[in-house]
Amino acid sequence: MSTTEKRTPSPSTDPESSTHHEKAEGPPIYNADLDVSHIDEAKLVRKIDLALIPWLSFLYLLSFLDRTSIGNAKLYNLERDLNMSDQQYLLSLTIFFFSYAIFEVPSNVFLKRLRPSIWLSILMFFWGVAMTLQGIVTDFPQLMGMRWLLGVFEAGLFPGVNYYLSCWYKRSEFGIRAAVFFSAATVSGAFGGLLAAAISKMDGVGGKPAWAWIFILEGLATILAGVASFWIIQDFPDTAKFLTEEERTVVIRRLQSDDQFSAAGENFKMKYIIKSFLDWKTWLCMLVYMGSDMPLYAFSLFLPSIISQATPANLLTVPVYVAACIATCGVGFYADKWGRRGYFNIGCLSVGLVGYIILLASRTPALSYFAVYVAACGIYPTISNTISWVSNNVEGSYKRSVSLGMVIGFGNLNGAVSSNVYRAKDRPWYHLGHGLVLMYIAIGLVTSITYLLLLKRENARRDRGERDEIIGESGVGNEKNGRFESVAQAKREKGDEWSGYRYTL
Repeated sequence: MSTTEKRTPSPSTDPESSTHHEKAEGPPIYNADLDVSHIDEAKLVRKIDLALIPWLSFLYLLSFLDRTSIGNAKLYNLERDLNMSDQQYLLSLTIFFFSYAIFEVPSNVFLKRLRPSIWLSILMFFWGVAMTLQGIVTDFPQLMGMRWLLGVFEAGLFPGVNYYLSCWYKRSEFGIRAAVFFSAATVSGAFGGLLAAAISKMDGVGGKPAWAWIFILEGLATILAGVASFWIIQDFPDTAKFLTEEERTVVIRRLQSDDQFSAAGENFKMKYIIKSFLDWKTWLCMLVYMGSDMPLYAFSLFLPSIISQATPANLLTVPVYVAACIATCGVGFYADKWGRRGYFNIGCLSVGLVGYIILLASRTPALSYFAVYVAACGIYPTISNTISWVSNNVEGSYKRSVSLGMVIGFGNLNGAVSSNVYRAKDRPWYHLGHGLVLMYIAIGLVTSITYLLLLKRENARRDRGERDEIIGESGVGNEKNGRFESVAQAKREKGDEWSGYRYTL
């Protein structure tokens, strides 16, 4: 059977012709007896955007504020009041990344097994509690405990939401949504310092220092958002209450036409999770993502220190984050439009590489300030683009949830490195920090090129028929690729390994 014959057909608005065709070529069309010809697809996508993206982006803004607010708390005598050394402060940054990385994969599995409105709301509520309790700690061990718990409960949001969004949008639509969602991190960077400065005016209120009020007020805001999320966050497309039955049907059919065969639902099987662990793409993408995630955390944690020789004013960080936000959304939009995520990764990482080469060579504040713009416009877009690239190339809802959890978790584990490489004794030029970030970007660049070339090679093999399965009793194919009763069974069992599936380059 040829590759063309195996491709999943676009859903038809004629139930009878669709059902007949799908019986021959793929899985049964979702709700085949339902007429959806009156549904305007463009309006439906806009409706989904408004229901999902703004609130989820706000939640990620809170998440990034909460994890990085310790840097602002340090400015208001956190170390002095808790009798902490500089090394202990760095450890309190580092411990967050370990729990954050460890719990990302299991959290994604729970998200799939439970309703997103329940699971994400629970996570937010408890990380808000952990954040608030940071404001009443009295010593270093207590702070370490709260930072560990903060990582445990925050772990599920970023990989969970990216996986969740991938269950709503076609592969060619996912990038800009992931970019807008991730851009909340850039808004957080621009907004966090200003918010902390405002909260610091409460120094002494209730006998609490300014740094305690930063934790308490931001934590309480997260708790309230977690409670509200139970009613605001929508569930997966097949059960979403804000859509009509006809609209839910169109969403599922759109995904099925995009080779997302599991869109109509997938029963949990341990083999789907094992497949993710055995997939070479998962492990290579862990290195790709690591190459931008460690630089991201290094940049966001230490940007004020990097540019401090230019001016003590934190306001200079704001336009840097604005530039990063524009670059992130621009890359997301054009990567969706042109469908060449790998090339965008290579281009963005190259820009980031140039930025850090300039930082290493710079001996003037003005040149260093220019370089952070270049670096930001390379690092930030790569994060969301890599997530989109990974998601686009994994089929099977459980497999995709685990793959995204592993990739993002490993990247965040390297955030523990970023919190220790910008040492006070290295200022003002921070050779060690810049050099290590440069090394990570180079790893991301090399592995992105490798991943792109391997995907090209695999697509070519499928075009030549080397991956063809045997379909039916008298089908033509290779026995080693499997024997299946129908194309629908092959799609279900093999996911993105099915011979008709084409990887996004």
